[in-house]
Amino acid sequence: MQNHSPDFHFIATGIGSVPFTDIASTCNGILREAPRMPFWPQFPRRSPVEDMSIQFSEGMPLLSADLENRSLAIDSDTPQADALVAFYDRFMSHDVEAFALSREYAPGLYWMADSLADRPADEGGFFKGQTVGPVTFAAGIRDTNGTSVLHNPELLEALTHALAIKARWQVGALASSGRQPVIFLDEPYLSGFGSAFSPIQRETVIELLRIVIDYLRTHTDTLIGIHCCGNTDWSMILEAEPDIVNFDAFEHLDYFLLYPDHIRKFLLAGGAVAWGIVPTSPAVMEATFDSLASRLRKGLAYLEEKGIDRSLLAQRSLLTPACGMGSMTEREARKALELLGMLSRDWTER
Repeated sequence: MQNHSPDFHFIATGIGSVPFTDIASTCNGILREAPRMPFWPQFPRRSPVEDMSIQFSEGMPLLSADLENRSLAIDSDTPQADALVAFYDRFMSHDVEAFALSREYAPGLYWMADSLADRPADEGGFFKGQTVGPVTFAAGIRDTNGTSVLHNPELLEALTHALAIKARWQVGALASSGRQPVIFLDEPYLSGFGSAFSPIQRETVIELLRIVIDYLRTHTDTLIGIHCCGNTDWSMILEAEPDIVNFDAFEHLDYFLLYPDHIRKFLLAGGAVAWGIVPTSPAVMEATFDSLASRLRKGLAYLEEKGIDRSLLAQRSLLTPACGMGSMTEREARKALELLGMLSRDWTER
């Protein structure tokens, strides 16, 4: 974690995916509701190349995309050894541009970066991006034998390093705005971790996350978050030592609060918590400012009871939607963004 954690004080940001298809109006809406930490939007309904895994597959070794089924697979026509040698040649030579996100695959990144570059850099301003996390990415890819890449150690390590250098390129794009870059590793696959259906060990999860986190800390000046939208082993996520942990505080508040000692240690070491307080389900249409503020107060009060200073909690708290908004209707997503902006403005002023 960074030695000097910023004073976030309930600023708002988002997770990534949106149900909209108009790039300019979406980005303008984000700038309106999350001005201090805007995020670049992913448009999965606009194009299958903006699916959360396919979007980050450009330049990756051995991968082929099935756009009709929105899936990735291992290219059986290319010898694995040859492809990995070529990949590590580029990786070790720091050929970052070979792993760029193209404008076709990430138009929201380019639009938002261009827009922020034309504005005066706000003091204390941030620009948030995101990448699919290594566990979620590998879990969704099958090798030529139909086996998850999670069970192919050589390829798993290579794809994790590929995500790391691709994130390094993205951090450079975020920094071009003149703002502090922030990048989240999105790990929805870790929801429900520890069940009988989880094929990966706790130590392996931490190791994979740390490969990306340590690489970015070595080569960039960015804040790094981990987002998981379901219940998981939060001590595992906190032990990976990101700068920010983002969780679904609407549906899974009580599960996260089962780890007060880990949370306290994390905050005292400079970490921050992003409270995913705005629902990203149809429940948002019944949600109100008061109901969400009450739930947020409950979480903060519980941690304060566990000995965490109130002012520290405020400094180290951000607000987000519970998850990406890509599965919502446009009406639901607009209300979610409006509630997020209202909560952030009110709590920041306190």
